[in-house]
Amino acid sequence: MRWKLLRRRLSVSAPRMIVRSHLPWPLRWAVVALTLGFSAALTLWAFEFGKEIAGLDRSSRQELAQLRLEVGALRAENERARAVADTADSLVKAEQAAQERLAQQVRQLEAEKLALQADLGFFEGLMPSTGEGLQLRGLQADIRTPGQLRYQLLLMQAGRANADFQGRFELVLQGTLEGRAWTATHPGARALQFRQYQRVEGSVEVPDGAVIKTVHARVFDPKGSLRAEQTARL
Repeated sequence: MRWKLLRRRLSVSAPRMIVRSHLPWPLRWAVVALTLGFSAALTLWAFEFGKEIAGLDRSSRQELAQLRLEVGALRAENERARAVADTADSLVKAEQAAQERLAQQVRQLEAEKLALQADLGFFEGLMPSTGEGLQLRGLQADIRTPGQLRYQLLLMQAGRANADFQGRFELVLQGTLEGRAWTATHPGARALQFRQYQRVEGSVEVPDGAVIKTVHARVFDPKGSLRAEQTARL
């Protein structure tokens, strides 16, 4: 009988045993939390103590403070440089605008001067003249651009003209080309037809290196007879 009881207790069918702790579970959780906190505090203290021993924390803080100071100085210098650059750019733009306005005024004054000179020559040609018949007056010629001769002249029929004048004109240029005497004849670009007066102006091409000394204008009637002429010196 004893053997059966002993075998039952030692076999799989033996009753289960439960080992219970004498500490309640809240107290056990508190002990675990205190243990973990103490371990973390000990680890952090060991890390900070190691940095102080090695001198890393002190030097890192000093370097960080120095870097902050340098960054602040660089930012201030950058702001000053940007302000100077903005001011210089504004001054340059203002100066360019002023130069452009002055250049435009100079071009306008030159154009007005040329127009006044042309009008002066034209009105000088309108002054009363002596004699009868066709007259050529106010011949002007100048080279404003290289290779181009500008000219203007005034044709008048003095006295009482009963019919329109019809004909043509031509310019004879005289001077030197490459050190030698040079002459060129340029026919007028259009035919002449007027009753009292006609203002004629235009331009002719001249070869490079030509030095023009005189411009001779001649007017012919439809039959080819010379009716008027005038010479201008450059």
